[in-house]
Amino acid sequence: MSIQSNYSDGFFNVSANHGFLPVKAPLVKLPSVYDDLQAVLDNMPVVLNENEFGYLNTENGIVAPTLAIKNHLADVEKEEDIFVLQALFRSYSFLASAYLLEPSFQQFRKDGKYGKARNVLPANIAQPFCKVADKLNVFAWLDYHYAYSLGNYQKLDQHGDLNWENITMCNRFSGQPDEVGFIMLHVDINRFSANLVGTVMQTIQALYGGVASVGDLLEKNWSTMKQMNERRKEMWKASRWQRYNDFRIFIMGVKGNTELFGDGVTYTGVWDEPKQFRGQTGAQDDIIPMEDIFSGVINYYPKNELTKYLLDLRTYRPKCIQQFFIDLENEVAGIHERGMFGYLKEQKSVIGLSRLLGILEQIYHFRNGHWQFVQKYIMANTPYAKATGGTPITSWLPNQLKAVMQQMQDVLDVIATLEDQQDEVTMSIVNSNKTTLSHKQKLLEEQLAEVAGEQYSAEKVFALNEKFGLKDQ
Repeated sequence: MSIQSNYSDGFFNVSANHGFLPVKAPLVKLPSVYDDLQAVLDNMPVVLNENEFGYLNTENGIVAPTLAIKNHLADVEKEEDIFVLQALFRSYSFLASAYLLEPSFQQFRKDGKYGKARNVLPANIAQPFCKVADKLNVFAWLDYHYAYSLGNYQKLDQHGDLNWENITMCNRFSGQPDEVGFIMLHVDINRFSANLVGTVMQTIQALYGGVASVGDLLEKNWSTMKQMNERRKEMWKASRWQRYNDFRIFIMGVKGNTELFGDGVTYTGVWDEPKQFRGQTGAQDDIIPMEDIFSGVINYYPKNELTKYLLDLRTYRPKCIQQFFIDLENEVAGIHERGMFGYLKEQKSVIGLSRLLGILEQIYHFRNGHWQFVQKYIMANTPYAKATGGTPITSWLPNQLKAVMQQMQDVLDVIATLEDQQDEVTMSIVNSNKTTLSHKQKLLEEQLAEVAGEQYSAEKVFALNEKFGLKDQ
């Protein structure tokens, strides 16, 4: 067995102790040698407080302060502390996105359309940014892990937990509560990831150790996913959908967004050719990709361009997390050629299959909830048809929703042949899904029919969720 007990780069440690969160809170501020960079970041957000506005509030207001920052390439080259490197990557990521996308933001303010971005990053930012990205072995662009989300929180009450209401951002773009709530909720959800990773690792170890029944471990995984989904629904409270465009523009990527960036971004003094990297997106989170591998949903991914996008996003994660996914996929395949589902089917384990069905239902709810966020936060707010990661808005999540629903149907079909062994919990899971799976399938079918044309009503798409009894709120 090749799966390890932890996967670490010093900042992240994928394990039953830390899940997908950092091993300790990120640095809030940069070391004093970078005071000029920190000062620009502190004064950058559109809104600083009730009475003051930052550089991003004014057209071209970010330009002069950015160009005045010292080129810290030599300082960055000396850095070895992983927490300083992470804070530097976060800082340069924020500054690069703010500098390049500020014209797009200003144009949106004028006419509701995403304007052309700048596509040349000056050497004083590009060189140290690329150097720190190289040290972390990631792309030189705002990401989900080291920059915007998991490496960007600080507690308000040091004795409290990571509830989204007790954490705030170290760096920000809009400076308003909706941005803070939006991205800090992702940290909130991940505070349960240690339990989830733990159950995955324990299940793999049990099966390779010759333990035939893993129903109790699958039930713990299912319970944790339910807990995470309850936290995910807090998004509607944490961040008003009407205010998403206050900050969304600044997390757009280059790849897939030629309307904004043309051929790409030129990193002055680093590369001769323009580069294209995907933008920050919740699709870079690790919870659902891990569950897809563990449960076997990956075996149902359709072979199309959308799935290629999904797998491409794997490369936008820290290397230790990428390695965890690779090892997990190999280990699950080693259990059975059809993964966990194939193994449980072969064992005729009704308890295991029903708990797997429960996990799949929670994956569905996570994705369908995300799809409802897209309908309100994006489709109802802007006609711009690309997600921040550069993927198409109306077909990206449905691609994966179809996959998980297909596996749910297959699991139900197998359980139907083993009904005489069902216990009370199993009956509850199975009967519930028997009733609602056709509703889930019909909902997506009608939503995709609605968005098939060039013109569609986001309100009609969203209203269908209530019609089929699957509204997230």
